[in-house]
Amino acid sequence: MKKDIHPIYFPEAVVTCACGNSWTTGSTQESIRTDICSKCHPFYTGEQRIVDTEGQVDRFMKKLQARETYIADQKAGEAERLSPVRPISELELGARVEKILEEAGITEVGHALAKLELGDAAILEIKGFGRKSLADLKKGIRRLGYALPEAAEAVSV
Repeated sequence: MKKDIHPIYFPEAVVTCACGNSWTTGSTQESIRTDICSKCHPFYTGEQRIVDTEGQVDRFMKKLQARETYIADQKAGEAERLSPVRPISELELGARVEKILEEAGITEVGHALAKLELGDAAILEIKGFGRKSLADLKKGIRRLGYALPEAAEAVSV
């Protein structure tokens, strides 16, 4: 057997835990430091606590918070997107039709939806507003994600 190849063995090595508990054992190191021992480990103590030595819980909580923020932003964006206060110009109906609607007092999508609740005839009464413009208005409203009122869904001839 070769000489001087084995490490030095310390029969009275001191092991110290972060909780303050210490004991002696045999080791190749003179002193050993640990983060957790049988006196403070939740399995042995019956205490419910999270042992997080690598920051995994913190990383998970950050991801969870980021997801909740993302979902809240999505809901706020959806609510803003379907807001009845949107200008009628976002329907891209054309300058002539937008001017006719503005003269009739319909400047927002909410106003157009309120008029459509009365039926197609109510909006067709507007001077200069015809069936083609009505069809374009309904297409624009659907394209932006709004639901047409039941009275506007019914086809009238």
